[in-house]
Amino acid sequence: MSTPHSSGRVVIAGGSGFLGTSLATYLSDRGVDVVVLSRKAATIAGRWRTAQWDARTLGPWAGELDGATGLVNLTGRTVDCIKTPDHQDEILRSRVESTRVLGEAMRRVAAPPPVWVQMSTAHIYGDPPTVRCTEDSPYGVGLAPIVGQAWERAFAESVLPTQRGVVLRTSFVIGRDRGAGGGALSRLRFLARLGLGGSVGSGRQGMSWLHEQDMNRIVGQALETSPPSPSGAPPMQGVYIVSSPNPVPQREFMRSLRRATGMPIGLPAPAWLVRLGAPLVMRTDPELALYGRFVLPKRLLNAGFRFDFPELGAALRDLIGRA
Repeated sequence: MSTPHSSGRVVIAGGSGFLGTSLATYLSDRGVDVVVLSRKAATIAGRWRTAQWDARTLGPWAGELDGATGLVNLTGRTVDCIKTPDHQDEILRSRVESTRVLGEAMRRVAAPPPVWVQMSTAHIYGDPPTVRCTEDSPYGVGLAPIVGQAWERAFAESVLPTQRGVVLRTSFVIGRDRGAGGGALSRLRFLARLGLGGSVGSGRQGMSWLHEQDMNRIVGQALETSPPSPSGAPPMQGVYIVSSPNPVPQREFMRSLRRATGMPIGLPAPAWLVRLGAPLVMRTDPELALYGRFVLPKRLLNAGFRFDFPELGAALRDLIGRA
């Protein structure tokens, strides 16, 4: 794959967290001029600039979009929390309002970026116990599918008719801790090292995962307008599931994680204990661990995308072995 926009500027909205820092590092290492829109001052030094915004109202940050070659919107409050009414409201509003204000900014600059890559969630399919979901599968029920649909609807209403829009329904991205948090893998790895990395609930719930390197490569390819991909496929456009082609049950994920961390045992956690302990001890939603989904990146595979880490064991060895 050629270097994405090595002579242009890419704006990453919501780029100060784990995913944004990883992507900013990946793009800047390849000569891309990266600007991160963040609600807080930069906490990690890198070869990119930071412009402050509130993800809700127009401001001087909008000028960064003028003449940019691409926009990547990762903005959204973390779902790793107790789902109080206030938190549910913030989860929804942070995604919808940031997408809408980016659309407003696009309409005010003279030369908006020709491509807009928009984060979404594979949780839009809900939590079917055994079904393998693709881009053609129906939506699920519950908070996450409602948020996902509202998020994508806001994008559809905001993207310019002249822009190529790419929506990434992203699964659980596993990566290294760079000081912006290592995503949920850091917490799971900690539990595994304590001997608590066993099955959660039934252990049969799906865990659809993706190595951060493949995540960054997919975003890079989405930003690429020309030349076409090595497979000869046209530039990416529309909705894509962004996940490894090999999702696994939760118990298998934890078994692989224990193997990668060198911990031979992992105590199981029954559902009742997770429902009790998750909000009290971990300050998070027990359903994040008790439910899951199996998703398959049908469109990426059909387009000839080759994953660097299609198998979980190799992905975890790479991340934990070099941590």
